[in-house]
Amino acid sequence: MSFTPRPYQTAAIDSIIDFFKSTSRHHGICILPTGSGKSVVIANAAMNMDGNTLILQPSKEILEQNFAKFRSYGYRASIYSASLNQKRIDKVTFATIGSIARKHHLFQDFKNIIIDECHLVNSKEGMYNDLIKAIAGAKVCGLTATPYRLTNSLEGAMLKFLTRTRPRIFSQVLYTVQNSVLFESGFLSPLKYYHQDIIDRSKLALNSTGTDFTEDSLKRYYSNINMPAQTVAFANRLLAKRKNLLVFCSLIEEAEKVVANVPGAVLITGKTEKKERERILDGFKSGKIKCLVNVGVLTTGFDYPALECILLARSTMSLSLYYQMVGRGMRTAPGKEDCWIVDLGGNIKLFGKVETITVETGPTGLYYISNNGKQLTNVPFTKAA
Repeated sequence: MSFTPRPYQTAAIDSIIDFFKSTSRHHGICILPTGSGKSVVIANAAMNMDGNTLILQPSKEILEQNFAKFRSYGYRASIYSASLNQKRIDKVTFATIGSIARKHHLFQDFKNIIIDECHLVNSKEGMYNDLIKAIAGAKVCGLTATPYRLTNSLEGAMLKFLTRTRPRIFSQVLYTVQNSVLFESGFLSPLKYYHQDIIDRSKLALNSTGTDFTEDSLKRYYSNINMPAQTVAFANRLLAKRKNLLVFCSLIEEAEKVVANVPGAVLITGKTEKKERERILDGFKSGKIKCLVNVGVLTTGFDYPALECILLARSTMSLSLYYQMVGRGMRTAPGKEDCWIVDLGGNIKLFGKVETITVETGPTGLYYISNNGKQLTNVPFTKAA
């Protein structure tokens, strides 16, 4: 099957190929929004590489998506992933980082490394860092929709753009397409935002790093305002108007109360067993399950383009988490007119609409993320908008 890349995908593909063919020894990143088709970019870039190419994914779900797209072009590749029970090496090898963490010697002759979801790369330590150091002769290109990582310094907790961390792995931005371009071109679904002042962030305590709210403060405050009942009321109202609903909660005990009071709702958490999780997700995608409530999962690697409504029944200090939650509703589907984003936690007020989040460069050429003039990265966290 042949897929014709969109104009921005072609530009991204060309930038990656040019990067690997260049004499530069720096590592680079390509910034592509959620739903932009990173698997298309990876496939078209990888099939035009000189030398062996290793493509790394953080999960088997994302690996399967990227591998399927590459194979759909008729090209040969292998998979090295314990979770998929396949351990083969070819000119192009798709792998999960955990499966090759102790297998660096098998990839010493690889010239090119592509890392999907590269914001997960810790420049100080970790499996990605170890691999990059072990295959010192390879060049690395990362792809991400959220090109920043959490750091702590004397200035406090903040998100730092990947090319501005110390130490850093990625030194240059190869290509970026702004969210607004994809929404205005119709490549992403229109979003309609509704924010309700249910959670007062000033009543919540930040954790020791200042990066998010403590579980104890959430439990106390949620009890005071009866957060489960508030969530139930909104969920039932939304289900009367929308075909399906994905709910994000902070706490498992809160989510359990929601599921008990929303007819037909099902809960999924990080503790849900693999087979049961797959059964639930299949039921949600088929329409048998109308409301899916989740805690701590379904932020990446979960694609359901027909999703029509997302209820953010939680507050977060994480721009990445906010972006990924909203991102579940950004894909287009036949018959889908838009996706409602209903926020109970002050997240929209703090971060703004996803459509207007932009990658910017300052007078000195340093990159940062902003939204309608408000800088979101490389500034200390504040819990109020």
